[in-house]
Amino acid sequence: MTKSVIVAGARTPIGKFGGAFKALKAVELGGVAIRAALERSGIAGEDVEYVIMGQVLQAGAGQITARQAAILGGIPIEVPAITINKVCLSGLNAIAMADQMIRAGEVDTVVAGGMESMSQAPYLMPKARFGARMGNVEMVDSMIHDGLWSTFLEQHMGESSDDVNRELEISREEQDAWAARSHQRAAAAWESGRLAEESVPVSVRRRQGDSALVERDEGVRPDTTAEALAGLKPAFQKDGTITAANASQVSDGAAAVVVMSAGKAAKLGLRPLAEIVAHGMSAERYAWLHTVPGLALNRALERAGLSADQLDLVEFNEAFASVALNATRMLEFNEERVNVNGGSVAIGHPIGASGARLVLTLAHELRRRGERLGGAALCGGGGQGDALIIRNPAA
Repeated sequence: MTKSVIVAGARTPIGKFGGAFKALKAVELGGVAIRAALERSGIAGEDVEYVIMGQVLQAGAGQITARQAAILGGIPIEVPAITINKVCLSGLNAIAMADQMIRAGEVDTVVAGGMESMSQAPYLMPKARFGARMGNVEMVDSMIHDGLWSTFLEQHMGESSDDVNRELEISREEQDAWAARSHQRAAAAWESGRLAEESVPVSVRRRQGDSALVERDEGVRPDTTAEALAGLKPAFQKDGTITAANASQVSDGAAAVVVMSAGKAAKLGLRPLAEIVAHGMSAERYAWLHTVPGLALNRALERAGLSADQLDLVEFNEAFASVALNATRMLEFNEERVNVNGGSVAIGHPIGASGARLVLTLAHELRRRGERLGGAALCGGGGQGDALIIRNPAA
């Protein structure tokens, strides 16, 4: 069966909610990431056969947002595209779908990734079309309703995760320590230039009329300590342990990679960044975000004939610090191998893009360290998980 490789990729810096990217559409951020990924791969837009981009908050974004981003990214109008929505799993699932298409022999070159502008998610008035004859109409925040709210449990995922934290006996102190370390590691990775390797600066227009370059993730706070975080109030439940600081940040950003058959990459003389080894999926009870990343990664390991201790590095998405912490415990990983450049608590979590961002970060770090195997895994709304195992072809 044909193998697929990630030739190159790029991501935007991750912007804070209402921050530097608040005036940019998700498709504009996606276009920046796609264009940079193509440039780094050394191939032209005309060489791409399909585009797969994840986006969760699509209300008001216009038709087929993946195609909008593709065209903005320099891909010709003759190239078809699809937008997928698997909540936080979307960006990673896009890469897995690209791998599946290549293994099936349908295509040789796919651009895959994800994009999100949580800042631009509109308010909705569902009853206005037929029911608002007079009087007030309720407005619904599409960011929360479509991205952060469990339709099965009728509650915010932060609230249900507080319940799971209690059941799994994950303490506030453990979560705050994880969150502080996420910021410290991300800050160190930016200072050393490691995260700059995977990122592309984005030009934004300022109020004064001039433009400025956004070159770093906006949410990283180098001076964060667990002691400082201990003073914050719970965000969801009065006696809960999740706070605004040990949960992921609401963010804007995009990431894209060029996935190609190994044969075509060799024919073109390209040096792949990573080889895709296996994909795993899981589904659990609606509230149990904490277990699905580990279950998905275990399934990917089984398919690859590998054991967890063979993974040199792991990226678990920090939807909440407790999710990454529990996944690390489930598979008995040394925390020094997990999220070595920080995670979504510090970097941010543009929900449709984070899966692709994790894979890209992992691929770059495997190459930098000369390590061989890595796994990336996330939880997603509705109680699902996705994971991808990649190999450094140079190791």
